[in-house]
Amino acid sequence: MKNIYENEMKLEFVSKSNNEAFARISVAAFAAQLDPTIEEISDIKTAVSEAVTNAIVHGYENKEGTVKIICKIIGNSITIEISDSGKGIEDVEKAKRPLYTSKPNLERSGMGFTIMENFMDDMNVESIVGLGTKVTMKKMIKKDEIREEDITEVLNQISKEN
Repeated sequence: MKNIYENEMKLEFVSKSNNEAFARISVAAFAAQLDPTIEEISDIKTAVSEAVTNAIVHGYENKEGTVKIICKIIGNSITIEISDSGKGIEDVEKAKRPLYTSKPNLERSGMGFTIMENFMDDMNVESIVGLGTKVTMKKMIKKDEIREEDITEVLNQISKEN
C-alpha cells in the first residue's frame, strides 16, 4: 500500500539552550501539515523540548556540539529523531527511570524520558558512551473520525431535500 503522504526535514544547530525553542517550533511547524489538534502539537513540542534539552545539558555538558533533528512524515504519523555526538549514556534503562537525574546539582527533575514516553506513542533511546545518543519518537496524528450521528444527520437532510 502506498503511503498517503511522505515528507522529511533535517535540522542541525549548535548545542546552546537558546536553540531549544527554535527546535521545538521548527518541528511543530513541520508537523502542522498533518493537521494535528492543539493537544497533539503541544505533546510534540513538549517531547522535542525534553529531548533537545537532554542533548544540550547531558550530552555536551556545557561544551559546544551539534544537535541534529530528522523528522519524517509517513501517512498520519511523524517520526522525530534527535541526536547528539556527546558523551552518551552509560545505563539507558536507569536514565529512563522517573525522577532519576545525573545532575541533581542543577535541579533537574529527572522526568525527561518519562515525559517523552507519555507524550509520544513510541520512544526509543540508543546511546554509546563517548559517541552520543539518539532519541527516536513517533506520534500518530488522529484524524477526526466521522461520527455515526453526523452521517445520519446528513442522510436525513438529503432525504428531506429530495
